[in-house]
Amino acid sequence: MIYTDTRDKSVKTDFRTAVLNGMNEKTGGLYIPVSFPKLNPSLINRTPEPTFREIAFEMAKPYVEGEIPDKDLQAIIHDAYPFTAPVVPVDKTSYVLELFHGPTCAFKDFGARFMARVMSYFNRNESSPLHILVATSGDTGSAVGSAFHNVSGLDVTILYPEGKVSELQEKQLSTFDGNVRALKVKGTFDDCQKLVKTAFTDNALRGKLRLSSANSINISRLLPQSFYYMHSSLVVKNRVWGDSKIEDPAIIAVVPSGNFGNLTSGLIAREMGAPIAGFVAATNSNKTIPDWIASGKYEARPSVETYANAMDVGAPSNYERIAAMYSLDEVRRLFASYWLDNDGIIASIKNCFEKTGYTIDPHGAVAWKAWSEIKNGGLQAIKDGKNTDISKPGITPNLPEWTDKVLDKKAVGIILETAHPAKFGSTVSKATGQSPLIPDRLEKVLSLKDRSIPMENDYEQFKEWLLANLQ
Repeated sequence: MIYTDTRDKSVKTDFRTAVLNGMNEKTGGLYIPVSFPKLNPSLINRTPEPTFREIAFEMAKPYVEGEIPDKDLQAIIHDAYPFTAPVVPVDKTSYVLELFHGPTCAFKDFGARFMARVMSYFNRNESSPLHILVATSGDTGSAVGSAFHNVSGLDVTILYPEGKVSELQEKQLSTFDGNVRALKVKGTFDDCQKLVKTAFTDNALRGKLRLSSANSINISRLLPQSFYYMHSSLVVKNRVWGDSKIEDPAIIAVVPSGNFGNLTSGLIAREMGAPIAGFVAATNSNKTIPDWIASGKYEARPSVETYANAMDVGAPSNYERIAAMYSLDEVRRLFASYWLDNDGIIASIKNCFEKTGYTIDPHGAVAWKAWSEIKNGGLQAIKDGKNTDISKPGITPNLPEWTDKVLDKKAVGIILETAHPAKFGSTVSKATGQSPLIPDRLEKVLSLKDRSIPMENDYEQFKEWLLANLQ
């Protein structure tokens, strides 16, 4: 497979280079495959559907062809995924895809564990370590830290915004030792991300340290996240008739979105043949992408703090990949978009719990509310020409090509539940009146020592620290 660059289509490189570089230091662009191969229809149409690991192997295979032999790829996938992603029906037309069954209870385990093993495989013959820099607004850092901890040849530095992640998330970030450490930055996620991106384009620094990324700017984070879109859409396709008697439904993936890596992974799965009719980009008050879809103008802006903190991103990196894959008109045909403020997040957690008995986290709650409005009159109101004020929470006033399927009650939604609700216990308790049960693997970190290192939002200081502390 050949990979190119979102900013320079003349760039042609291989998977190993794309993974180990993270992004193109010459242009600042992100790597993307030049094409998306289709899975064999016999696999997609198999009943019962293939297992998660089977799908992972078949989807990954063309992207690593000639670079990772099948036997080694099988071993990577087997080691990365001792867990899966269950699909839970919550009403006749709504399914929750639970992505929190990995070691850090967040969807990013799926990408991070695959990525760590691929990077270790590619770095196995190198004499110097590969230094991973990662910015996080919540769950990325802990997933990456867990996936890379004590992995040979790899060294990880996590940057997170001080005071802007939940207490449990911070414990997961700040308690690593050995080859993983966390920098507590006085700033926002966007500030952390800018520090990392600046480091990648600093030729003097890269001349001394081998750097790569573990954010969704790295293609090896995005590709494995496409596995659960394919698997869940096949599960839903095969069971929907028994649940709702809907024949040939439009399957809509409703995606809590911050840096837009997760949604981009869904686009990759669809390009490869996943039976997904479209997407809902569901954001919090950081509504850069909904505003772009509504107005046609992409305007990055400073992020604002919300209850759904992993989505507190004002300048989403993967906008570049989406814009490279599709025109704005194509995006509008494929996507609905939606945003929700803090009051709406609390109300949505409560509504989901009272209506279905399901406890959803603040990120999944944005998706739950988006799907509820879309299927209960939201798209009809837009079709009827009612004015939509994009400065207020709600649906962006565009009609995707799957609108009529929703209006005809022939659509079902897969709501991505991206983190365990216990990671946001105080917010969930405020909404439901009940504290979510904390899994043992989360409870254990609460007693660990905080090892975080304070850092100013200053690139020169950050660079100095890297050069002084990394080898």
